[in-house]
Amino acid sequence: MTTTLEAPRRRADGPAPAPERTGAATARRRELRKSLTLAAGLVVSVLALLTAVTIGTAGVGVTDVVRSVQVSIFGGTISADFASSYAVITQLRLPRVLLAFAAGAALSVSGVLMQGLLRNPLVSPFTLGVSPAAAFGAALVITLAGTNQLPAWATIVGAMVMSLMVSALVLGIATARRMAVATLLLLGIAMTQIFEALTSALQFTANENTLQAIIRWTFGSVNDAGWDDVLIVGIITVVAVPLTLWFSKDLNAIAFAGDDAARSFGVNVGPLRVGLISLAVTLAAVVVSFCGIIGFVGLVGPHIARLAIGADHRHLLPFAALSGGLLLLVADAVGRTVIAPAVVPVGIVVAFIGGPVFIYLILTRRNTLK
Repeated sequence: MTTTLEAPRRRADGPAPAPERTGAATARRRELRKSLTLAAGLVVSVLALLTAVTIGTAGVGVTDVVRSVQVSIFGGTISADFASSYAVITQLRLPRVLLAFAAGAALSVSGVLMQGLLRNPLVSPFTLGVSPAAAFGAALVITLAGTNQLPAWATIVGAMVMSLMVSALVLGIATARRMAVATLLLLGIAMTQIFEALTSALQFTANENTLQAIIRWTFGSVNDAGWDDVLIVGIITVVAVPLTLWFSKDLNAIAFAGDDAARSFGVNVGPLRVGLISLAVTLAAVVVSFCGIIGFVGLVGPHIARLAIGADHRHLLPFAALSGGLLLLVADAVGRTVIAPAVVPVGIVVAFIGGPVFIYLILTRRNTLK
């Protein structure tokens, strides 16, 4: 009896069975692969930013960009023959590419949050009517201001208030009526049509100067990017990504298991959903207030990230920020070169890029929509 009782104890204290060791090793390899993918995405993003700054009619190279950044950060003297290149890089191109990357990252993270919390991969700030509502809020502020000079925060407040109101209305109706997510999408499409019509009505009644400013929002553009724009959008994006990562495990529970199972795991589903959706709406509203309507990034960026790194939000959220930033950065570079010296607004280019990419994802990887 003694031998019979002690044998299991010795096996329990000894090395783990082969299947357990194999499973743990596989999990470690998977985590390592995801970490390397994330690191590779970060390196590619830095290289893409440097390359994007060199694109344009003024001939500047990567060494000029690096030198300009060094002088801007650490100080130094600027020679007469380098002064022109330095001004082009620091005052025009760097703010443009940084704003494009930060805006794309913010929209992509916003899309990931909405898709995870609502458990539908077709949800995005644009499909729920949030972006068109934000554009209408900004256009309304521009119209009411008339010829008066607007402070930078005025359009931000107008866009944010309108987008928060619409998101609260859409989600409130969906909750009260217990709508399915497919019905919620149809409601979002209806809101999109309503606010696009309201924005068109403002354009119809606006004077020439106001009309030009409103059209900028409807096209989506980073043409007039400045360092203040980069600072505001960049800070909000940099703060939002770590904040969402803090709740990534809870977001996994909701996205993969549903509300009831998430509650059984100890997740406070209601406040978490309200808080993270409010954050997603804020990200979209801030981008729209500076760049106008850019529709496809919040939808395609998360899908590209899922294909590359998987659906675990611990890795998906930061990689989606990189993929969305790269998508908008490439779209802006294409817009600056395709019919140079004219510049195609980035909102138009990203629709041409994002549409075929999304169709390809649907046709080749159906599991991304499950």
